Amino acid sequence: MAHENETRLRDLYAGFASGDLAGFLDGCTEDVIFAVPGYASVSGTYRRNEFEEWIGGVIARTGGTFREDVLDIVANDEHGVVLLVDTFDREGQHHEYQTTHLVEFRDAKIARWTEHPGSMHEFEAAWGRA
Repeated sequence: MAHENETRLRDLYAGFASGDLAGFLDGCTEDVIFAVPGYASVSGTYRRNEFEEWIGGVIARTGGTFREDVLDIVANDEHGVVLLVDTFDREGQHHEYQTTHLVEFRDAKIARWTEHPGSMHEFEAAWGRA
């Protein structure tokens, strides 16, 4: 039987994939932090009130082709790990890379979300350096 936070993450990521950004944010604390490492054009640290503009910009850069395919999710009371493959087209090129999202929970909501690309080189090449 899956941990309730695993089920919660699966539901949140399914909602995100269908375009329900508000629903995804409902699963986050008011002071949630989204952290994306490196020097890519999408890298930075974002607060809840910046999320929709940031992720909207990410999707716009791909002409709406951005897709995250969940490979697996594990979670417990405190942490969740989401294994994904991101695919999209940008500037005439197709990109695909593996990444991991590390989630910290507080009161059964995402309090911190950190991206951990499998290859920083592939990640920064796909998004372009800032």
